[in-house]
Amino acid sequence: MAGFDAAPKLTDRLFFAIFPDTPTAARIAQLAQYLRTEHGLKGRPLETGRFHITLHHLGDYSGLRQDIVETAIKAAATVVAAPFEVALDRTLSFSTRGGNRPFVLRGSDGVVALTAFQRILGAALHRVGLGGSRAKLQYTPHVTLLYDDALIAERPCDAVVWRVREFVLVHSLLGRTVHLPLARWPLST
Repeated sequence: MAGFDAAPKLTDRLFFAIFPDTPTAARIAQLAQYLRTEHGLKGRPLETGRFHITLHHLGDYSGLRQDIVETAIKAAATVVAAPFEVALDRTLSFSTRGGNRPFVLRGSDGVVALTAFQRILGAALHRVGLGGSRAKLQYTPHVTLLYDDALIAERPCDAVVWRVREFVLVHSLLGRTVHLPLARWPLST
């Protein structure tokens, strides 16, 4: 239709995340490969350096929004929290419309401290005008292992445990499987 411009292509995503340490990421990669074979999945496991748990998604944009980056950095700098442990002990596929379902590693009791930290960061983001509603009620911490058309029911697995010592602001180049860390904040007692 004349007079309507096409929506700009979204090329950049900003989010806060935690990443497993290198040995834990390698263990997650081994688990992903094992479960892929066990369940007969066709999807390839993510690259080891991409395994993460998203804390807060700040949006998808056409180009990197420096104003959002600066505001997010300002909020993150106010967060004070001690290191904590994460334990993920369940796998399942998230149900999505159509195929390409995320097959993920989740936790039960082992994500209580993580969920509390996510709320602390959310409150800091809210104070600077980011993050929408202050309380994100539907937070489901997980590590995506791979994407596949199969729908795998939840089942227990050997726990993957690591100590979270920092959180990261990530710039993701959409469609290019590239995550660029923009800033890191250590957790300290």
